[in-house]
Amino acid sequence: MKDIKNSKKTSFLKKLFIKICRKLGFEIIDQNSFEVVTSNKKLNDDLSKLGRSSINLPLGEIKVTRKVKALDIIIRTCASVNMLTQNKTRLFEKQKIEYTLRTIKSLLQSANFEPQLKELKINFKVIDHKSTEENLKKIDNVFKKFNTDYKIINLNVSKFKDQIDKINQRGENVTSNQISNMANIHQSLLEAKKSEDLIYFVEDDYLHKKNSIQEMIFTYERISSQINREIIICPADYPYLYTKTETTLNFLGHKHHWRKVGETLCTFLTSKQIIEKYWDKYVGMCQKEHAPFEKPMHDIYEKELCISPIPSIAVHFTNINSIFGLSPNVDWKKIWDENEI
Repeated sequence: MKDIKNSKKTSFLKKLFIKICRKLGFEIIDQNSFEVVTSNKKLNDDLSKLGRSSINLPLGEIKVTRKVKALDIIIRTCASVNMLTQNKTRLFEKQKIEYTLRTIKSLLQSANFEPQLKELKINFKVIDHKSTEENLKKIDNVFKKFNTDYKIINLNVSKFKDQIDKINQRGENVTSNQISNMANIHQSLLEAKKSEDLIYFVEDDYLHKKNSIQEMIFTYERISSQINREIIICPADYPYLYTKTETTLNFLGHKHHWRKVGETLCTFLTSKQIIEKYWDKYVGMCQKEHAPFEKPMHDIYEKELCISPIPSIAVHFTNINSIFGLSPNVDWKKIWDENEI
């Protein structure tokens, strides 16, 4: 009986100790039971708390000083154009609308994947150029299936046409498809100025893993808090990043490793502060077709940190041979099938 009393006393003291640690904000790890006893979680569970702390064992806790308040997801759609600058077909050789619908579904799934994301204001906007009424209805149906409100903006290219140089940096005529693309980017930047905090600019042929939004938001808080600066996040691990050898910096994100990159395409996440700070650079990309097109953004990355994940958390579904498309070491078919409409 004496042993039983001692056991009860030990259990009571343990519970009391755990309660005190919780109140003080400490996490207690029991490596024997593989548990974080103060949180009732296993060690391989998600231990980070949005807006408060980023925990990655065995490195411990980073206090979040750069709390994310809101996220605007701006999707640029154009179901009438299969490929902007190429005549080749995409992987799986479907109509463009199929990639658009799966992109939107993947984003909605990702935005609902992590319960903590409900603490964020997540707004969806679609800037569309010349999609048919039938395709716009299909887009609307995807949002309805997820019971998610969104704003659709029908792009008025004429509003921006006079601001675009008709001869590009290579001395060639700018195509009508490129003009509409530049107008769409310009409109998305204007929408970004209305945002409260973070903006994710997305093209309509990027399919996302279910943890993509969670990984970007939690990683943004973690790394921005560490370096005390705003950052840019590219969710795709592009194959062209491996065509040359260059030095980089490595970062530990939420659940992925990330590396510093000096080049991206036009799908990226950043803050309203960055957009406003480099407004002329971003708008300049919409007024002159550079070589490469994203050159003004690459100039920004010489001054601000831009990171890309390894492995990729979003895949650009282009032609199988495109160096700007399918990320290496990712199960493309699995991501495609997960987002079937």
